[in-house]
Amino acid sequence: MPFYHSLGEVPQKRHTQFRKPDGGLYREEVMGLEGFSSLQSLLYHHFLPPRVKATEFLGHTKPDYVDFGAIRHRAFASADIPAGGDPVAARRIILGNNDVTMGLSRPTKSMDYFYRNSQAYECWWVHEGSGTLRSQFGNLEFGPGDYIVIPFAVTWQMELSSPEARFFVVETPSQIEPPRRYMNDYGQLLEHAPYTERDIRIPRELETHTERGDFEVRVKVRDSISKHVLDHHPLDVVGWDGYLYPWIFNINDFEPRTGALHLPPPTHQTFKGRGFVLCSFVPRLFDYHPDAIPAPYNHSNVQSDEVIYYAEGDFMSRRGIDRCDISMHPFGLAHGPQPGATEASIGMKKTDELAVMVDTFHPLHVTKDALEMEKPEYQDSWMEGDGE
Repeated sequence: MPFYHSLGEVPQKRHTQFRKPDGGLYREEVMGLEGFSSLQSLLYHHFLPPRVKATEFLGHTKPDYVDFGAIRHRAFASADIPAGGDPVAARRIILGNNDVTMGLSRPTKSMDYFYRNSQAYECWWVHEGSGTLRSQFGNLEFGPGDYIVIPFAVTWQMELSSPEARFFVVETPSQIEPPRRYMNDYGQLLEHAPYTERDIRIPRELETHTERGDFEVRVKVRDSISKHVLDHHPLDVVGWDGYLYPWIFNINDFEPRTGALHLPPPTHQTFKGRGFVLCSFVPRLFDYHPDAIPAPYNHSNVQSDEVIYYAEGDFMSRRGIDRCDISMHPFGLAHGPQPGATEASIGMKKTDELAVMVDTFHPLHVTKDALEMEKPEYQDSWMEGDGE
């Protein structure tokens, strides 16, 4: 997963002559991961892929982390982060380590350039807004609840169809894929998986451009951005096939599991990457044992930092958390429901919460942007009431 797909025109056999109507050759590109041993696709271009008219260094992109300070539970209020710019320019990284970064983007306009991240996968979770992701693999329409997964080195552009959008963005120098336990030995999603291939949206419409002129592509690699000016439109692919391409999964298509007693967070796992997992909390029925306690039990994330982006609904185990807030529970401390939440959950039949969780297996660092959003009273929220 993802699975084989073909779009547009491709020749009968790989690495053979494939000619244009005027007799010229289409230019074949093998685009693959991990030295031709992992996912790959073959693309056929009107123009030579290495063709670049001019280059310019635009700056470094490595996150500027600050001192974490005393280990404590933290929360960040992101609802009112400034809006403006295009999706990439508006992104603000708040947490990260060598395996993954998490950021926020609240754009107000479409991109007037193309972007290529050659050092990482990106997953853009759409909280608000809609639009189209355009790439050399074709177009993907997106809207609220969508996880837009973009592999290494895809050249893309976001066109917004709403006046404003809001994204929670995960970036990782590893592949984003379903957990191994959801798949059989052939890569097919199994019956017990919380989603199937039918739920994965893949490019179905290929736009092939042959315009000439100056086209800007911003390339991220080696923790920096370079500007490339092409003398042709970068989305010049006439056809492609393979396993490497952008795809979308909507959080509302995640099928939650329930049990007699409270099920642990791996039940909600959606994707994985190197050193982290990504989970989806969606509306679901609660536990059905007559003495069940729906609220989570207190737990210590030994060797795991837990980050939750709270999107919609009523978060029954969290007090003082608002829409668009982000909580961070670092390992080294136990965490769980605030005082009174456990008792209040008894007898509840369902939850309508919607949230995205990222658990990392190495400590996360915070950025200056995160500190500007911090809710310093969050650690004290366990001290309210009579205690437990």
